Amino acid sequence: MVVMTVMREEDIVTGGSMSVEEATDRAADLMKRYGHLQGISLIEPMVHDEFNGRITMTSSFGTEAAALLALVSEVDANLPVIFLDTRKLFGETHRYREQLVDKLGLTNIKIMRPDEKLLAVDDPNGMLFASDTAKCCYLRKVEPLQRALTGYDAWLTGRKRFHGGERDALPVIETAGTRIKINPLAGYNRSDIEDIFENRALPHHPLEAEGYLSIGCMPCTDRVDPGTTDVRAGRWAGQDKTECGIHYII
Repeated sequence: MVVMTVMREEDIVTGGSMSVEEATDRAADLMKRYGHLQGISLIEPMVHDEFNGRITMTSSFGTEAAALLALVSEVDANLPVIFLDTRKLFGETHRYREQLVDKLGLTNIKIMRPDEKLLAVDDPNGMLFASDTAKCCYLRKVEPLQRALTGYDAWLTGRKRFHGGERDALPVIETAGTRIKINPLAGYNRSDIEDIFENRALPHHPLEAEGYLSIGCMPCTDRVDPGTTDVRAGRWAGQDKTECGIHYII
């Protein structure tokens, strides 16, 4: 049975995290033991041995999201999956999420939304994206994720080096302040992702066929020209911005 929960304060996992120093030492130790692994070979020990019950994953349910979701579902279909509903997403993304949840048998989806009180003060008309994208991303993604991660010591992400930019030298295991961040697909290339889709008969995000290579919020996501190789070219196009900020969380 699928448990798709809109997270409230009372739903948030409680418990302390490591200190920054402890997280740094733990990440270094994990890199020594697991840094040569990727994919399921890395996910399994992280979920079952190193962080059992204290690990989650985040998913945008975007164009490549099904790849990591599929691997995680094969390790533990009940692993908590945090989905940030920014209130600015495409309707297709919500429908695609439901399709993937059903396809992969995911049973524990945590939907996290922006704090309505903060939005009322800082983005009362919902147009903050037009004047301050950094603050908009903070209110709608970073702050909600900070709350959603409370009580977890580690989280899985779907970032990959071939996306370029700040992800060029992405390690498979890193620190994020007081937490450990695991990037099981860091070393995968575009062909590897396509193989996961093909071998598992995974559906594609419906907007991919319309020219969207990377999909986030509607106001800040554009189609790209055919043949574009920069996967994230359509995100915040024309701005000096490539990341929403959730991967800077400490």
